[in-house]
Formats: sequence, structure tokens, C-alpha cells
Amino acid sequence: MNTEVSKMFMVCVVLEGIITYINNFFVTTEPHYQMVLSLIFGILIAVAYKIDLLKLVNIESNIPYIGSVLTGILFSRGSNYVHDILKTLNIM
Repeated sequence: MNTEVSKMFMVCVVLEGIITYINNFFVTTEPHYQMVLSLIFGILIAVAYKIDLLKLVNIESNIPYIGSVLTGILFSRGSNYVHDILKTLNIM
């Protein structure tokens, strides 16, 4: 897959995850405890182990840990979600 296309795809996937969480937390009125816990643990694990999926497609930030935080957001969406992303990017 073209490197630039991979970068655009990864950014779109991250943004989709962020928008989904914003919608669920601020637009709907239901409490989403499971989503909150998943988000907290996903970010905590990615930051603690310095996992940065964006770095795999050569997207690096000048802000420390932002790649790991965004990776944690992706992780919190679930293993099938992350597996599909990696498979699409031909990383797995």
C-alpha cells in the first residue's frame, strides 16, 4: 500500500474513533461506563508500554506520548478493530 495512503487511512481511523467517543460521551445521555473503562485502560496500556501504531506508518508527533494516547484510543475500540486496521495496512 502506498505510504501516503497508509498515513491518511490511519489518521482517518484515529479521527473516527475520537468522534465516536465524543458522540457517545457528550451527545447521548446514557452513561457508558464500559466505554470509559476501555478508553482509560487502552490509553494506560499504550502509554505504559510505549506502543505507537502511528509510528509504524511514519507519522510522528512533536508532542510526547500523543502517538501512544491515540494508539490507546484505537486499542479501546477492541481487538477486532485494531486487527482489521493492521491487516489493511499490511503490517500483520
